[in-house]
Amino acid sequence: KTAPPAKKPAAAAAKKKAAPAPKEEAAPKEEAAPKGEAATKGEAAPAAEEPPAPEQPPAPTDEPAPVPTEAGAEATPAPAESSPAPPAEPPAPAPEPKLEKPKEEPPSCPLSLAVEEVSENSFTLTWKAPEQMGRAGLDGYVVEICKDGSSDWKAVNQEPFLSTRYTVPNLSSGDKIHVRVVAVSASGASSPAALEQPVLIREILQLPKIRMPRHLRETYIRRVGDAVNIMIPFQGKPQPEVSWTKGGQPLDTNRINIRNTARDTIFYIRQAQRGDSGKYELTVQINGAEDKATLDIQVVEPPGPPQNLKLVDVWGFNVALEWTPPADNGNSEIKGYRVQKSDKKSGKWFTVLERCTRTSCTISDLIIGNTYSFRVFSENICGLSDSAAVASGVAHIEKTKTTYQPEKIPQRDMMEPPKFTQPLTDRTTTRGYSTHLFCSVRGFPQPKIIWLKNQMEIREDPKYIALIDQGVCSLEIRKPGPFDGGVYTCKAVNPLGEASVDCRLDVK
Repeated sequence: KTAPPAKKPAAAAAKKKAAPAPKEEAAPKEEAAPKGEAATKGEAAPAAEEPPAPEQPPAPTDEPAPVPTEAGAEATPAPAESSPAPPAEPPAPAPEPKLEKPKEEPPSCPLSLAVEEVSENSFTLTWKAPEQMGRAGLDGYVVEICKDGSSDWKAVNQEPFLSTRYTVPNLSSGDKIHVRVVAVSASGASSPAALEQPVLIREILQLPKIRMPRHLRETYIRRVGDAVNIMIPFQGKPQPEVSWTKGGQPLDTNRINIRNTARDTIFYIRQAQRGDSGKYELTVQINGAEDKATLDIQVVEPPGPPQNLKLVDVWGFNVALEWTPPADNGNSEIKGYRVQKSDKKSGKWFTVLERCTRTSCTISDLIIGNTYSFRVFSENICGLSDSAAVASGVAHIEKTKTTYQPEKIPQRDMMEPPKFTQPLTDRTTTRGYSTHLFCSVRGFPQPKIIWLKNQMEIREDPKYIALIDQGVCSLEIRKPGPFDGGVYTCKAVNPLGEASVDCRLDVK
């Protein structure tokens, strides 16, 4: 019975303590507690004493119970009154605009920093972009250097750049340089990516290597008198020593000029001679390391003519020839021979065979009764020989002794009386305009043609022109008048008979 009245003062005490609570929570850090659950951490102790609250109904039987309730009254009322507390919580979001925005993180450090190349006064760095760029994006990179033994880091580039490759210039040979690269964005700079060891500024030794052009890897062929101008590039650091030899002996500088640069060597002959042919050795050397290449030059000229050309045999329409190779092949392989013939009647030379690879040949299809001469040229890569070998003898193609017997053809009687194959046709013409009359006749012997007008023969009148060609008969009436109209007749007469055709001509 005493327990119920004890709750009233506990509730009143809770109200009194709950009332000043909003003033104490006015601080923004405590108001942010609902989001970060910081308030719940502060009330963790009262929440732990809540489980005994449901066990208060049996308290009336135990009188000592009111004492713990009073002791817990200060803790338990907060959760008990927390149920009506939500109506008082809506004003809490008001202070949210005063919250501070979380600060953006800078980008992560660049990756895979390495040295790409070192020279006498510079070196080149490469790296990869960082994994995290940040929301604002990457502004670029800053390269910093520091001499070995010093702690004074200096930025090499004044403004950040986005390239992942950079050459640090203006260094002294022999220096040891520490290097680091920083990624920069609007939110700040990343932690630097540094090399573990300092970079020693010195010239890296590059092994000598000759880069022989493709067309010089095979035999280089030039004609006698041509210029030889060859450039062969090479590589190596420091600048290698270049030397030329032929057969193990130095070159004749009176004929061959050599000019060397840091990257190539030039081989020059003003006018090549056959004696310049051979294999030239090129050596590029640096401190005992060397590379060699061979240049094979062949200077050629047209060959000499074949030797001992002979006319071996003549039969029917055919001739057989033989010869031997030339004494001078022009410093080049003989590719073949060109065989020509000449008819005594015309005196002109005609090619019979080209690129004949053997030293003998047979020429056929010659004309009976003609006399032929023959000559042969040799040919190499430069072309035909300047002169030809001419056979000493000539070949006369004799006629065969045959008797011609003409075929006996039975005689046929070709006699035929005249017969018109195309008659005359009636015509109407205009006064003053010349007109023609046509017909065709056949017969053997050739019949005589007579023209008549109104049954009267036309004789040597300049107004009429009569012609016959291949059996076609024509009569031209020049500028006819009305009195030229009438019946015209064409009569054909030979010893076997006669024939005639007629037509009417009207003149309007």
